[in-house]
Amino acid sequence: MRWLLAGILLLLFGIALQLGLLVYAMYALLGVILLSRYLARQWIENLSATRECNRDVSEIGDKVAVAVRVKNEGGVPVPWVLLEDSLPKDALAERPPRIKVEGRRMALMQIGGRNEKTLLYQLTFKRRGYYQIGPVLIESGDLFGLHRRFKVVTEPHFVMVYPKVIPLIGYDLSSRRPIGEIKMTHRLFEDPTRVAGVRPYQRGDALNRIHWKATARTGELHSRIFDPSTVAGATILLDFHQDSYPMQGEPHRSELGITTAASFANALCQLGQQVGFVSNGRDAADRIREEGINREFRTRDTAQQEFQTETENTRLRPVIVETQRGPEQFQQIREALARLEKTDGLPFSQMIAEATSRMPRDATVVAILGDVTTETAIALGNLRRNGYAVTALVIFQDGSTVSGESSGARFLDADGMVDKLGRLIAEGLDVRHVDNEAGIAQLCSDQLIR
Repeated sequence: MRWLLAGILLLLFGIALQLGLLVYAMYALLGVILLSRYLARQWIENLSATRECNRDVSEIGDKVAVAVRVKNEGGVPVPWVLLEDSLPKDALAERPPRIKVEGRRMALMQIGGRNEKTLLYQLTFKRRGYYQIGPVLIESGDLFGLHRRFKVVTEPHFVMVYPKVIPLIGYDLSSRRPIGEIKMTHRLFEDPTRVAGVRPYQRGDALNRIHWKATARTGELHSRIFDPSTVAGATILLDFHQDSYPMQGEPHRSELGITTAASFANALCQLGQQVGFVSNGRDAADRIREEGINREFRTRDTAQQEFQTETENTRLRPVIVETQRGPEQFQQIREALARLEKTDGLPFSQMIAEATSRMPRDATVVAILGDVTTETAIALGNLRRNGYAVTALVIFQDGSTVSGESSGARFLDADGMVDKLGRLIAEGLDVRHVDNEAGIAQLCSDQLIR
């Protein structure tokens, strides 16, 4: 625009003073500027792109192949196109980065008329998460660099990377113990009013178990299956508030909490027990739906900033997976853990108050904590006094050991963790700690008392 205004002023100046050579030069310059603006607009409008990813879900360490195809739908060649497939900036900026890129996700190319070019690269995800790939940012312009145009194309892809799951040892799966040894206040009787299904008759089944309608329909004896009147299991509470995880321990501590929650949920589902999940973190998919994507930009920096994740969040609703039994429970919890992000909003103690009505009393409450405040200790103590069996798992930083203690009694004493653990013990809670992934497997080796 400035070049155009300058050319018009010089043209008027030349006409006023009857400077023929200047007038001719300004006519030529204005013609080149207008033609360049027109061609730059036509080139960018004729460009389109598509993206293909070979998977939408992934495990940590897996590779995802991405192919971006850019097509020139016009008949005029585009002399230069700068193509960039967007990736989360925070994931690339961390040290070590959460995403490893192999190949080029940014390229400068020339595309002929009715032709297309392909951009190929691979992504390796080092940590669990919910990652946005794209959209594609296209930049083009005239040959003189006077006019640049930007365009955002393709819908973004989202890849969900599941958290790591560590097998828990110290108890026998065949004994159907939910988390190590427990003392039940009720035996696991079957409730004849809660029919779970029908199976073929087995020797020893009582006559009152026989399902006569199924027997008559199939010509073979069938028996009813009943749900137990009392079931074990656990509701996992995960504290994912920003203040609970100091920066000096990140991202180790928060990811260790995620791995701990996923490992417990996996063990309980393998046992056929009920399991649920509650957290004060935020769901990345909800955040993306609420924020949306803007596609109109004046500069490249504006476009790039639009694709980045917001760091602040004041979410005041907990993420909840209802405590139930079923083969799909672990998958739902694992997906919730994969998408979970730290929040600045809902405190852990307030989350407990909001979620208590949705937690069954016959399931152990397993609270996974990054920090222990007075409010958190009191809230968990109130759960115990209201009849819940509560176990607190505190996430410590690896490698910090109190002098004179064994490797199994590591504390962050510099952060006052000894006093914080004392708050939980004073509330009569069963307290455990974990400071590395190897320690997760040993958490169930001791007895949990109900």
